[in-house]
Amino acid sequence: MSRRLPILFALAGLAVLTAPSSALACAACYGASDSPLAQGMNMGILVLLGFIGSVLVGISAFFIHVARNAARLAAAEAQIQTDKQS
Repeated sequence: MSRRLPILFALAGLAVLTAPSSALACAACYGASDSPLAQGMNMGILVLLGFIGSVLVGISAFFIHVARNAARLAAAEAQIQTDKQS
């Protein structure tokens, strides 16, 4: 495996160097930033950001729910302990 690694890197470097320039850039980078492809890419980015945001909000809401229930349970347990002592 150690002899194959330099050959693999050399082939990957050769592939990058011989690729045409149009294959290395998207529509936004290549100059047509107002094309339908670029607009679709921007909408895709916004949708993915929306998904990530909704997942983060859901996780945050779950941990807030757990923290509130734990605090409520601790308060009820403390009240039971003070009732037993009286």
